[in-house]
Amino acid sequence: MNSAAAPRVAFFSDCFYETNGVALTARQFQSFAARNRLPFFSLHPGGETRTTHEDNLTVHELANSKVSFALDSDLHFDLMAWKHRGAILRSLRQFKPDLVHITGPGHVGIRGAYLAHELHVPLVASWHTNVHEFGARRLEKSLSFLGKSLTGSIGRLAERLSLTATLRFYEIARKLFAPNPDLIQLLRNRTGRPTYYMGRGVDTCMFSPCKRKRSDDVFVMGFVGRLTPEKNVRFLGEVEAALWDTGTRPFRFTVIGQGSEKEWLQANLKHAEFPGVLKGEALAQAYANMDLFVFPSKTDTFGNVVQEALASGVPAVVTAEGGPKYIVRSGESGLVAASDKAFVRCVLDVIRDRDLHQQMRRTGRAQAYDSTWDHVFESVYSAYETKV
Repeated sequence: MNSAAAPRVAFFSDCFYETNGVALTARQFQSFAARNRLPFFSLHPGGETRTTHEDNLTVHELANSKVSFALDSDLHFDLMAWKHRGAILRSLRQFKPDLVHITGPGHVGIRGAYLAHELHVPLVASWHTNVHEFGARRLEKSLSFLGKSLTGSIGRLAERLSLTATLRFYEIARKLFAPNPDLIQLLRNRTGRPTYYMGRGVDTCMFSPCKRKRSDDVFVMGFVGRLTPEKNVRFLGEVEAALWDTGTRPFRFTVIGQGSEKEWLQANLKHAEFPGVLKGEALAQAYANMDLFVFPSKTDTFGNVVQEALASGVPAVVTAEGGPKYIVRSGESGLVAASDKAFVRCVLDVIRDRDLHQQMRRTGRAQAYDSTWDHVFESVYSAYETKV
């Protein structure tokens, strides 16, 4: 990429160091810009407030104030974020951005949208998380005492209202990005804005089948992610019950992550281990030691963990809702289940057919080689330059 001809990008992300897809994308985007010596202004939360300059890269990290509050375990909203407005505005004017790119309606994204307006530069926004679905699933869990019918009605209403409000925020951007075809179509239809694909890459050196250390005959099914209602993790209990009822032996679950559902899972999964949150080599080895990745989430917009599993030579079973169904090539690198019953049947099919399992291992690994971060961000820069 020609750095001299590339647009000057100011990137505002509400996450950076956390363990989630938004943060991973932000780190990789900043790294891509630095490697290619692209003019890049990166602003995100950090442990301390500081500014660094290196070549064409300017990085602002802002510590949250004492009046910030948690929206999630790894996401905060800072009510005092505007106190840095003057310093950031001066730095932005010195940088002279051609566009501002925000990752969502958090306090950093709102600040980026406002500054883009004040500087009269185009605003673009990327959709990373289905916050409307996340909120609705958690609300339904908290109101479960009202009964399934009423709770479901309240959840659906909350989801619709939340989606409408979020789409109104995204309407202020000139261009949009989304991580799967369903969301691209939704954003185009509901906002009227041109919307482009922005997927995610995977590190095939970090995540690799060569890191497998197991040699026993136990069939290990794995899950990686937040252990929260929107991930539908309680369904793993139904998978275990079905395996037990059909006489499938021996098997074990490896459930990696933390969250409000962990206590339920520990009490109800009889053949499972819970190593907590893993990172780096420990996570890569845990993936490689799995035989099948089971991901019952119906709300994920992409599914980084699914891609990491495939890179590790581990086929995946996913639902037909959300972004993961676009990662898994059903019948080749895993299976896409159209219903809960089909999900269980898919797991059993992979366990019982060793030839299919081995073929999926090889295909998933080969597929991962096509998913590079450089390709993701080269496509983003191409969309930046597309005339609207």
